[in-house]
Amino acid sequence: MDLSEEYSPLPTCSASFGQKVDLEKHISTVHDGIKAHKCTTCSATFGDKSNLKIHVSTVHDKIKPHKCPTCSATFHQKTGLKYHMASVHEGKKPHKCSKCEASFAFQSDLKRHMESVHEGKKSHKCPNCAARFTEKSNLRQHMESVHEGKKPHKCPICESSFSQKSHLRQHVESVHEGKKS
Repeated sequence: MDLSEEYSPLPTCSASFGQKVDLEKHISTVHDGIKAHKCTTCSATFGDKSNLKIHVSTVHDKIKPHKCPTCSATFHQKTGLKYHMASVHEGKKPHKCSKCEASFAFQSDLKRHMESVHEGKKSHKCPNCAARFTEKSNLRQHMESVHEGKKPHKCPICESSFSQKSHLRQHVESVHEGKKS
């Protein structure tokens, strides 16, 4: 096989591959939506076994091996640490919104901002109520807190618990530290 030959799946897809086996894998998982690898803990499915392994280690085993050298933040993947360093510690936000003053560290965040804020897209619908969300993670958080009653963020000072870390932080600041928001 000529390794210099490139394989491309569809005229509308910009992906190209050096080997035919990679092209076939791409077509089955991305274009045909085949996700043969199922998580045994939850209902998540993946087209690639390596993505399933990442899912299990990050979601179920809660492994966060990538530590920020500046603060105590930890991340599942290197890309998360890279994002954190660029946006939080370096203040780099080169991707500017053309419709408002917002700017972002990564193009993907700008795209998400455009869809949710300026286009009003909320494609993640709650199966139990009429709530809709722009982010899948927000839907999951909604499901856990509203429909399952989960409040995993416990106050280290009193007995209070909260569904979101930000609510716990607000509680500690206002109740225990006397700060007004």
